[in-house]
Amino acid sequence: MDHTSRALSAAGALFFDEAGRLLLVEPTYKPDWEIPGGAIERGETPSEACRREIEEELGLAREPGRLLVADWAPRDGEDRVLFVFEGGLITAADEIRLQAEELRSYEFVPPPLAGERLIPRLARRVAEALRARESGETRYLEHGVSRR
Repeated sequence: MDHTSRALSAAGALFFDEAGRLLLVEPTYKPDWEIPGGAIERGETPSEACRREIEEELGLAREPGRLLVADWAPRDGEDRVLFVFEGGLITAADEIRLQAEELRSYEFVPPPLAGERLIPRLARRVAEALRARESGETRYLEHGVSRR
């Protein structure tokens, strides 16, 4: 058995504006919209990675809130574990300073419409994270489907 392999992991956060709209970002390196976040580096905890990625991508120094979902979602023959945290409220869009090398733009969208911008597996994960946020619970997912 190969004990040297490790899962690829990423962490992101759900941010909202005062109207309750969800922040989505448009990466420069792929055609699909995302939530802010990125890869967890070796030795980093998911919350540390989320904090670092939010600061790098959005220029926001924010401590991630509670964990909303953990999703086991392998892809391309690799195990993947993805974490989504509560990001909090962004009260003024001018707080955001995009990292131009990675992000082309951002937009706040009504949560029910977010899934139209996201790839299906991320849309499922975000939908579950929104439900977890409303219910006050944390959800364990497999491929974006709750396994409570």
